Amino acid sequence: MTASVFPLHFESGVTLNATPEIAFSYLDDFRMLSAHMETSTAMMMGSKMRITLDALEGRAVGSKVRMDGKIFGMTLSLEEVVMQRQPPLSKSWQTINAKLLVIGQYRLGFALSPSDGRSLLRVFIDYELPQHGLARWLGKLFGKMYARWCTEQMANDAAVHFNSATF
Repeated sequence: MTASVFPLHFESGVTLNATPEIAFSYLDDFRMLSAHMETSTAMMMGSKMRITLDALEGRAVGSKVRMDGKIFGMTLSLEEVVMQRQPPLSKSWQTINAKLLVIGQYRLGFALSPSDGRSLLRVFIDYELPQHGLARWLGKLFGKMYARWCTEQMANDAAVHFNSATF
């Protein structure tokens, strides 16, 4: 599998009160990292997604994760595959099939850097807009806002978990 090139990018960062080894262990768990997707939120228009992990639980290159849900009666779904995993410093995954409203296919991931017994966490998303119709129009309006929300949720959830401060 090769990583695709996506034209749009957003990232968020925090300093974590944890070494990269401890932080990676937490971030390597898709249930922790994507918990914001399983909660009804305003950004999800009151909807939420259900996460399904394969036997490797997203903790190995080639492992797959599915999410599905409904928003305004429309089915949303995605399947992601782990593309790169280098404990304790980085991990990335990308969609191999996505039916979403405001972003199209994407690559998402994180990088950790050691810093005086703590870690600098950078969560990023490289993405494209949906290809057609209403979703493309919605993507032009809200895609960047969604990318910001997604990366900030992951970074801020980790900061809260490790009682850390955002930057």
